Amino acid sequence: MVKEGFDLVILGSGSAAFAAAIKASELGANVAMTESGTIGGTCVNVGCIPSKNLIQAAKEYYSQSHTTFKGIVSKNGRLDLATLIKQKDRLVNLLRNKKYIDIAKNDPNVSIIRGRARFLSKTELEVGDKIVEAPRFIIATGSRACIPLFVGIDKVRYITSTEAFKLERLPRSMIIIGGGFISLELGQMFHRLGTKITILERGPHVLKGFDEEVARSIQDILAGEKISIYTNSPVEGVEQKGKEIEVTASVNKKRRQFIGEEILIACGRVPNIEGIGLEDVGVEKDQLGFIKVDSEMKTTADSIWAAGDVTGPPQATPVGAREGVIAAENIIADRHLKMDYSVIPRAVFTDPEVASVGLTAEEARAKGMKVTAECLDLNHVPKAAAIYKTKGLVKMVIEEETKKILGVHLVADRGADIIHEAALAIKCQLTTRDLIEMIHVYPTMSEAIRMAAQMFEKDVSRLSCCAE
Repeated sequence: MVKEGFDLVILGSGSAAFAAAIKASELGANVAMTESGTIGGTCVNVGCIPSKNLIQAAKEYYSQSHTTFKGIVSKNGRLDLATLIKQKDRLVNLLRNKKYIDIAKNDPNVSIIRGRARFLSKTELEVGDKIVEAPRFIIATGSRACIPLFVGIDKVRYITSTEAFKLERLPRSMIIIGGGFISLELGQMFHRLGTKITILERGPHVLKGFDEEVARSIQDILAGEKISIYTNSPVEGVEQKGKEIEVTASVNKKRRQFIGEEILIACGRVPNIEGIGLEDVGVEKDQLGFIKVDSEMKTTADSIWAAGDVTGPPQATPVGAREGVIAAENIIADRHLKMDYSVIPRAVFTDPEVASVGLTAEEARAKGMKVTAECLDLNHVPKAAAIYKTKGLVKMVIEEETKKILGVHLVADRGADIIHEAALAIKCQLTTRDLIEMIHVYPTMSEAIRMAAQMFEKDVSRLSCCAE
């Protein structure tokens, strides 16, 4: 077999892998990435980019007949899903080439080796018909949809988010199993395009892990759009019924059947680690099957690091990229950098958007902190009123004694954008007074962050615009 040697070899070619490869190259290393599938990983191919493209398309289609401006009268135009999918595919191909393939092609220190990789030893990989040698490795093979072993799951037709972005015919009805961010984003997207949506969530509310008040707010908003959401409804089994699928769930402990033309399974993610030989090189996994790493992204094997979704939550493109950079710098420059997960903003791209950063009040109190929280209704925000986007809230959590901002959780138009002000405030240990004294552009949705800070001192309903 042909042998090739590198300073660093990365298993995978997604955002974590590319971030690591670019950083290692900048530090003077000769780097290779291995890939058996599509270059670019989940985000650009079947995740962030295609989902946000189609979510926007659905929003524009829906708004034609659901405008809040009474002076505008319009009707839905014709929906051509196949054309939307082709347009999405062109965008994905463009960004895959621009942000991934061309980047590697134009970097003399970066190579991509096609084929499935398997460790032969702590310094060797078998990739197709090649032996690839390196003193250090990074595992960044990503994740895929988790398929729970429901009764009958092996006998029915189902889709995950990956297949959902390839549908060229709009299903009349869809049952979505799971109540996380993928479920809500795709549920609202397909609903707005014309599909009857039913969401089954086993827990007491959607968006497990988010602030409960925020989760219930978006749940109510989606229900107001006529999306059927059933909580406390674990699925018991599925069965093919001709061209449709029947899902049996225990809804508040009462058995009930739901029929849908499609079922979409959105029950979390599992790591892509099968067949790469982790057990042969001493790389350990946690109870959920994700690769164990320390704060420097090092695994339990001396020569191997890991980054991205394969290491478990929080699973997000910018998190994986940062982990990849940390791993590369520690390997090539021996810097012993540590990954900091304390200030990571996250968002759900529903309409309105959900966003969160820092601690919830419950999480802070569990840490023994004395905190207080205030919740701002968007009715008080001038920009929200001006554009008829008042559904939602901003909840701020602060330390009682210092007034430092510990967490911000919101449901708002452009929430994924405005959450970064809160993230910077937490990172820089700002107080409510710091936010109040910062002059904001008027009117903007970002003012909601400032007004939430004001609530700890005053009744904002009694303040004129921009007043302190």
